[in-house]
Order: sequence, then C-alpha cells, then structure tokens
Amino acid sequence: MRVAVLSFAHVHAATYVELLRGRDGIDLVTADPDAPPGAPDRGRALAERLGAAYAGTWDEVFALRPDAVIVTSENARHRHLVERAAAAGAHVLCEKPLATTEADALAMIDACARAGVGLMTAYPVRFSPAFTALRGALADGSLGALVSVHGTNNGSNPARSRPWFADPELAGGGAVMDHTVHLADLMDVLLDGEQAAEVYAQANSVLDDAEVETAGLVTVRYPGGAVAAVDCSWSHPRDHPTWGGLTLTCVGERAVVEFDAFPRLLGGFDSTAARARWEPGGTDLDAAMLEEFLDAARTGRRPRPDGEAGLRSLRIVLAAYDSIRTGQPVALPGQLPGPSFTAP
Repeated sequence: MRVAVLSFAHVHAATYVELLRGRDGIDLVTADPDAPPGAPDRGRALAERLGAAYAGTWDEVFALRPDAVIVTSENARHRHLVERAAAAGAHVLCEKPLATTEADALAMIDACARAGVGLMTAYPVRFSPAFTALRGALADGSLGALVSVHGTNNGSNPARSRPWFADPELAGGGAVMDHTVHLADLMDVLLDGEQAAEVYAQANSVLDDAEVETAGLVTVRYPGGAVAAVDCSWSHPRDHPTWGGLTLTCVGERAVVEFDAFPRLLGGFDSTAARARWEPGGTDLDAAMLEEFLDAARTGRRPRPDGEAGLRSLRIVLAAYDSIRTGQPVALPGQLPGPSFTAP
C-alpha cells in the first residue's frame, strides 16, 4: 500500500512518518511544497532527516497514485488536499479540526463520498483502552445516565514551533479551535452522536501575547440533558516536561469516573538535564489510530471516526466562536429547544 503524508505543517506529521517508515507493506512518500524556503523543520530537509521519500510538488505526489493519504497541512488548507486525494481515489486521514468552516467540511465529506473513498478524522484519544472502558461503563449502566462532564485539554503553545497555529486565517482560531475538538469528539462517542443543542464560551489571550486566544472555557448543553465544560488552553510553559494532557471527569447518576488520556508512568527530577522528568504511560494512541485507518483503507470499510464525526465536533467549536464574539449562548440549528445558559 502506498501512503502519502501531505505537508509537514502540523506538529503530528513527523510522528506519523516515524510510525509508518519501514513498516512492512507500506510504501511511504511525503510532500510539503508549501513549506517556507529554508525551514529546517519543514519540506525536503525534514523528510531527509526522517529518512522518508519526498515528492517536490503536489502533482508529483499524486502522480504516484497513493492508496491512502494523511493530510497534515494548515487547517484552512485541508479541503484542497482532501478533494485532490478523493479525485485520485485515495482514502484520507485528515488532521483535526476537519476544516475551519462548515462549508469546507461538508465539501470534503461530499468529495470523498462521491469518489467512494473513506474520510477519517484524526482523533487518537478515541483509541485509548481506558476510554473504551469508560464508554463500556456508560453503556452497561454501571455509571448511570451521564449528567455532566468536565474536560481539560491543556498544552504548550504550538505556535512556538509552527507560527501558523496563531494565524487566524490558516488555523481558524487558537486554543479553542486546537483543543476543544478532541473533547467534543469524546462527548460525541459517549452520547452516541447526539448533536449539541447550545454552546456558551469565553476566551482570552492572557497566557501568551498572540493574535488568537490562548485559553478558553466552552460549555456545551446536549438535548438529553448532559452538560460538558471544556477547559482548553495553551498553558504549559516551554520547559514543561510534557506537551500537555487531556482528562475527563464524568458525573453519572450512579458514579463518578475520571479518565486520563496520557497518564504519568514515572515522575521525578533529571539532574543531568536539570529539569523535571515525566515518563508517559499507556497506549501509543497515534499508532492505534493509524492501524484503524490502514485497515479501513485496505478493506474499503468506513473508518471511525469518520468525516461526519469531524463535522459534529467542528460545529461545536464554530458555535463557541460565535458565543465569544457575541457574549451570548449560541443555539445549534436543528436541535430541540431547552433551558438556555444564562450569560453574565
């Protein structure tokens, strides 16, 4: 199977290359023609450092007829690459957020559907065994009905290494766009695709001097009565031992369950490096997600999470930005009316 990684813009691109490089049955090629000239962590320079084959243009990489592609470009450039991949008959794994506008997301879903190829959204936390256990506890009734969820997704500012993350046009926003979608997707799983009814959000850039927000609090109400609060921020300093973390505290009618997507296996102090040390534990979620994508591409089955899941989480984020602009709760179209949040 020939797999192409399209762009090194996203911080996860190198990880995908490392996981795919040298894997049996995978012919890997990369392309990043939009890289800034001379950028040491983009383009041909990074491909050579990673030991991956490189195509100099989009035309060159698509002429190789890849069976599957991973889109890791800037958020606003996802649509172009997904549509080209679909036209070439390639299955697609697209980084989150799926797009920066609903129109682009719908066009991407439609292009892949018409071409008969799969479209998967990159939500690796779905593949955590601990999250699977949490979902099972909800499904078998041991947790009871889900009442509320408090989620955190806090990390370092990705714009320090990839400036486009703080470009409103290319990224579509800041920490709210970057981090809310993961938690919105986990709620999508726990509530079996129930679409949000209303969103209220606040944000600021106190944590970093940026053109986009660096911290936010997003509250989401669902038609069935569950409420989720999402604490999303780029709050970790440069010298923090990890990029960040993602947690859920789920309050059910019968029990409270806490979920940590990236548990710490070992903590301490590294005297050689003169800094805190944090050894992660748990499953390699990116590897598990890639396994799902490759299997779906080989068999032609629908991948999970699909493009529609990416669209549902994007709608929550777009409503959050509307709420930030207006200072008011925002109802999502097509949902039943219910008790509204009260803005201060």
